[in-house]
Amino acid sequence: MANTNLGKAKAAKNDEFYTQYADIQNEINAYIDYNPDVFKDKTILLPCDDPEWSNFTKFFVNNFERYGIKKLISTSYAYNSKKVSFDYQPTLFETIDSRFEIAKSKERGKIFTLTKDENNDGKIDEKDLKWEYLEGDGDFRSDEIKKLRDEADIIITNPPFSLFREFVAWIFDAKKSFAVIGNMNAITYKEIFPLIKNNQMWLDNPFVRGAGYFTSPLELDKTLSYFNSHDYREGFIRVSGVRWFTNLEHGKRHQPLKLMTESDNIKFSKHKEVKGLGYLKYDNYDAIEIPFTDSIPSNYKGMMGVPISFLDKYCPEQFEIIGLLQSSTDEQAGIPNLRYYNDFKEMRQDMTYTGSSGGKANGNPVLKGKSEKGNFLYNPITEEYVHSVYARILIRHKEN
Repeated sequence: MANTNLGKAKAAKNDEFYTQYADIQNEINAYIDYNPDVFKDKTILLPCDDPEWSNFTKFFVNNFERYGIKKLISTSYAYNSKKVSFDYQPTLFETIDSRFEIAKSKERGKIFTLTKDENNDGKIDEKDLKWEYLEGDGDFRSDEIKKLRDEADIIITNPPFSLFREFVAWIFDAKKSFAVIGNMNAITYKEIFPLIKNNQMWLDNPFVRGAGYFTSPLELDKTLSYFNSHDYREGFIRVSGVRWFTNLEHGKRHQPLKLMTESDNIKFSKHKEVKGLGYLKYDNYDAIEIPFTDSIPSNYKGMMGVPISFLDKYCPEQFEIIGLLQSSTDEQAGIPNLRYYNDFKEMRQDMTYTGSSGGKANGNPVLKGKSEKGNFLYNPITEEYVHSVYARILIRHKEN
């Protein structure tokens, strides 16, 4: 699931993507629908945020009274820090305030807090936000922001994608509730997958058609190689495969997935591998290949390898997650590899060698035969052809 935009942004350290208001609202509504009091009397921390750019603070300010929030804390980053690569621009909050100091604004982040109707106008809104300069630059890893984390009940933000592993670890160190945005590929990270497997973290709503459109404090250059006609919107950058990662409960998580039966055979004729419910079995694992989430059989008792997108519809009462079939996480997942492919050579469709050995297939789910697209492996001694598929999550039905 390659993501050119995200990769290019990381390489350029242009990792500040700001979420649209509607995307935040859609997600928070899912928690409110399941538990109307989820934010009641809670302190919410929005790190990696800046009300001048970000909609997270705006959203929770607008709903402060409605949700019964106890305290809202929002911290921003000092943009001229050596850790970021774009020029600092003073915010409106600073330039209209007598406390604005160029030296401070360039070197120190800001903290915004909201607890009550400060100006006594009978309502709580952005005019009641109080702000000060932080002592440091606002990095979430600093002791200053850690203290705010420890004070908070719930952490909600869109962290820099390049720091996703570290940010999630930072949350779990303090054992906090959270809802954060990350890339789908994070599921396969060795630091992230065990949390999902053990039901300590799960996915909620994917963005529309699996892609999020974000704004940025950077001037978006349409000539950059990661822009093209199908993913550019004026003023936005498109990032595919984005999801909400959370440990807040929502109703969708407990909705059983509709499973495939023999009567669904015609409906699922698009799935070549499952036509007639003749599922293929992996060559190196005692599990069957499920190429599409909507083709999981209803009556198979053994283990099944499903795409990582399965987690969008995962119901913990319906399935048990066994592990992750991927070479880099094979040992971590605790799944024995039944066969290795060091004696195989990688080949192209024109039957020429690529120069790579079959070692790359070790740990990955492997099927017999040539792949319809892409490279495959060949053993000249046994005259066997095999090919690996993308990472799979190994699951099985729960008995009850």
